[in-house]
Amino acid sequence: MSDNTDQIANLQPPGGNPLQKHFRQPKIYLRLPSGGKYWAKGSLDLPENGEVPVFAMTAKDEIVMKTPDALMNGQSTVDVIQSCIPAIKDGWQCPSIDLDAILVAIRIATFGEKITVKGKVPNTDMEKEFDLNLRTLLDQYLAMEYQDVIQAEEFLVQVQPMNYKQFTQIATKTFEEQRVLSIVNDNTISEAEKLDRFSKTFKNITALNVTMISDSITAIQYKDEDPVTNKQHIREFIENADSSVFNIIKSHVEQLRDRFTSQPIDVEATPEEIEAGAPAKYQVPMQFDHSNFFGSGS
Repeated sequence: MSDNTDQIANLQPPGGNPLQKHFRQPKIYLRLPSGGKYWAKGSLDLPENGEVPVFAMTAKDEIVMKTPDALMNGQSTVDVIQSCIPAIKDGWQCPSIDLDAILVAIRIATFGEKITVKGKVPNTDMEKEFDLNLRTLLDQYLAMEYQDVIQAEEFLVQVQPMNYKQFTQIATKTFEEQRVLSIVNDNTISEAEKLDRFSKTFKNITALNVTMISDSITAIQYKDEDPVTNKQHIREFIENADSSVFNIIKSHVEQLRDRFTSQPIDVEATPEEIEAGAPAKYQVPMQFDHSNFFGSGS
């Protein structure tokens, strides 16, 4: 066996792997919703035409995306993004408005444009499958415009989408804080201790909301004064501004976030569904679970 192995090894030509020409090739090209804006310097190598090549996932990538526990801290998602879109050098810097489009593009490159999702028929016990064209979904993302300037009373506020690292950190902290709320069903804890824990948890969640908003702001200008770009000064302002100003900024940031996430599917009910109690027309939320979204070509 060793002799055969040595013979095969000796046949390898110098200068690289002869199988390299058979490595995966780009399947589609993606124009990012951000147009490359909001990416940190050096994190994205954007081609002149503005379209990044998207490769299909490798077997290793598929295994990673099927493992929910491996997705918790976001590192696996970053690794797969960088594997399938080599133009992205640091996936942690991916603006939130690009994230869903990138994941949909990777799904298309790997399994094709069609996907079947399950949803519940309203007012019934029925569950059915819906066929979705991911290219249509991708076109919706690309048609969106990110409005990064807000007029909040007498303040002109410039915002930008959070990057994936910020988003993941806040989502993880929020999840951890919300777990504390489960103590409501714990009869081994006194009411006084429950109240104390609830109070601390809500304070922490409030602080997270303030962090999310302040991290989204890049500059604040009052009337004709010079714009303020210092992050600490911006955070102090958000913590001490009138609630009316804060709520205008918060509402705008949340609307932008929702605009760049998957929209519900409009569905016309079948006669059978209407007879079961469903409305004539209804919507099915598109909530993609990573382990299912990248699990198969169906």
